[in-house]
Amino acid sequence: MGDIRRIAANPRMSGAVVYAGIAYLSGQVAIDHRGGAVADQVDEVLARIDVLLVEAGSDRSRLLTATIMLSDMSVMPVLNAAWDQWVVPGCAPTRTSIQAALASPDYALEIVATAATD
Repeated sequence: MGDIRRIAANPRMSGAVVYAGIAYLSGQVAIDHRGGAVADQVDEVLARIDVLLVEAGSDRSRLLTATIMLSDMSVMPVLNAAWDQWVVPGCAPTRTSIQAALASPDYALEIVATAATD
């Protein structure tokens, strides 16, 4: 069995956990732009995912799955416009999008992702 590596960990959770060649990212939300424009929140969340992927030894070309929770499905066009530019061509992960009550009404979205690291 390999080692488990925890990234950006605190007593409650880890930003990512890497085990057996897979990086499991916790749900990412916009911290700097919470309550702001949806496009700004989407850009921040995708950037936060990029940072965690690099720390985990991966990148967006290695994404396996993404679960996207939206506070309101009406923001889907804004999300999709940014997502389509962000995802590496030919490397789109599986993706599920759902409407959900998020931890704060200031959050427009939260994205959970999993990626290969080796």
